[in-house]
Amino acid sequence: MASYNKVILVGNLTRDPEVKYTPKGTAITDIGLAVNRAYTTDNGEKREEVTFIDITLWGRTAEIVGEYCKKGRPLLVEGRLQLDTWDDKATGQKRSKLKVVGENIQLLGSREGGGQGGGEGGEPRSSAPTQQRRPTAPPAKQKDPDLDQPEDDIPF
Repeated sequence: MASYNKVILVGNLTRDPEVKYTPKGTAITDIGLAVNRAYTTDNGEKREEVTFIDITLWGRTAEIVGEYCKKGRPLLVEGRLQLDTWDDKATGQKRSKLKVVGENIQLLGSREGGGQGGGEGGEPRSSAPTQQRRPTAPPAKQKDPDLDQPEDDIPF
């Protein structure tokens, strides 16, 4: 039987991320993402609903979100669904919660925009922000004695 477990979400962070580390030194952070859905009812009334989703990030991805993201920042998260189950100590009942384990992220919006939404352009960016680079001179061309011969001196 085939199965496929993939989730792609775009939303805004509901709180500032807090990065923690496991005893072995692996970074982990739990974030909340608010995902909006706008729709129109049958009688023409416009409505919007918000879904709040808990997401766990691991490793370098967790560190990047902790370093570059704040509450309100738009974020694209790609991951998988995971069901956590436990016994509630207070009531003794079995409890469960469906959450997302994030595997890839893309920072959206402006660099320092925080909750500014799409910012200028609003196109997705890579997981790690790129640094501005200054133009540099091309590297000096190294000569290869075998390849830089005049055509008449080629032995074949």
